Amino acid sequence: MSLHPTLQPYADAWTHSIEAISELVQPLVEGEWNRRTPCPGWSVRDVVSHVIGLDCEMLGDPRPIHALPRDLFHVTNDHQRYMEMQVDVRRHHTAPEMTSELEYTIIRRNRQLRNESRDPGTKVRGPLGRELTLEESMRGHAFDVWAHEQDLRAALGRPGNLDSPGAHVARDVLLAALPDVVAAKANAPRSSAVVFDVHGPVEFLRTIRVDIQGRGTLETAPALGPAATLTLDWETYVRLACGRVTPEAVADRVKSEGDPELTAAILRNFPVTQ
Repeated sequence: MSLHPTLQPYADAWTHSIEAISELVQPLVEGEWNRRTPCPGWSVRDVVSHVIGLDCEMLGDPRPIHALPRDLFHVTNDHQRYMEMQVDVRRHHTAPEMTSELEYTIIRRNRQLRNESRDPGTKVRGPLGRELTLEESMRGHAFDVWAHEQDLRAALGRPGNLDSPGAHVARDVLLAALPDVVAAKANAPRSSAVVFDVHGPVEFLRTIRVDIQGRGTLETAPALGPAATLTLDWETYVRLACGRVTPEAVADRVKSEGDPELTAAILRNFPVTQ
């Protein structure tokens, strides 16, 4: 393997999730591809189309030239329009077309990863032409594919892999977004702390400390007398952070202590995906 050791965990996570997705969809009959997923506006076919499209872009394939319909209610911003292109262009593909394209894309991406010798800091082109490092690109991609594996599992009633390599990448990605959620979006009081106690297949206890300037930092040390504490299971944490459910829909699975206005603001601003 020529892959840089820093990148290996992201390649492993992607491999685990993409193979799980392939295994999930291989036996599906035509009608099952139309099942709704928790991803707003997307069916099983749409989620798989998105995953194929993401990998095609990682391969450097040109984006499809395609005009989106005007009646896609779930498409409300430029990021969503960008992502929808790879989805809508495959909306009428049959089950065999979907599975064969997925398999071919996996083969091509595996070959690309085997030959990947670039440094993690190499600048690459991301969605909407944004420049990011190869490490950021591979980390974000591993997270995306795992999150969409979970969408498919929810739609098909096949739960699993909540503690897979992709789940641990997802934990790190979502935790990195927490300081902004608490300090900037939820406007937590200065010189305060908010504790997140997450249990289940992936467990962690983290504190977001907000300094006198209103900046948030992520810490592993528990806080004494936090302004708020949120206790919830890992699956619920992921579903909230990925915008798959509303706080109201999972109120019975989230225990909050402390300032009720602050906890409500945090939960309201919890989604970090677009």
